[in-house]
Amino acid sequence: MPPPPRSLALRHLSADPRWAGLIARVGPPRLGIDRTRSPYEALLRAIAHQQLHGRAAEAILARFAALGAEPDALPAPAALLALSEARLRACGFSGSKIAALRDIAVHAEAGVVPTRRACARLTDAALIERLTAIRGVGRWTVEMLLIFTLGRPDVLPVDDFGVREGYRLLHGLEAQPKPRGLGEAGAAWAPFRSTAAWYLWRAAELGRAGVVHTA
Repeated sequence: MPPPPRSLALRHLSADPRWAGLIARVGPPRLGIDRTRSPYEALLRAIAHQQLHGRAAEAILARFAALGAEPDALPAPAALLALSEARLRACGFSGSKIAALRDIAVHAEAGVVPTRRACARLTDAALIERLTAIRGVGRWTVEMLLIFTLGRPDVLPVDDFGVREGYRLLHGLEAQPKPRGLGEAGAAWAPFRSTAAWYLWRAAELGRAGVVHTA
């Protein structure tokens, strides 16, 4: 099913004056969905980026890609599993990340990591349950895959610091909401919670600059 038109999401969120002000300041949403990337590659990239600055992670990924058969793609599961730990460490991966990469490859070969086509038959909840069984892959990682790789329109990562901080600033709260409380509040944004999350990230960024629209 194709995502709903962006205009519907903006109209829905803008029913709240606080959201209307934020949307007017930030402009149209730009989620940057990569519809060419496979879930397997998205998970590998997510592991590489864990606890690293973006540029450092991309440098590691460039060295990693050079080990594969195609220079512009990360090694396929079988190729990854054939790489020695020494070669993976030379790319810049830690021992724990190497273990996670290999587990992703094992699960990809077993069909647990689905293709994009197979993902279309699975719900968000089913994908979260399925992929979080893989070492190093948590709920947040799968939620980022759902939003930015698969383009799922109704995902709210309630554990994300930036999303919670954006909500705090938008509503003029002293403290961030708990994940459960944010989930309850976010029910009002369905079925456009991915767009809502994007705007809350922008609210957090504006807050750091001291210009966020608040209650």
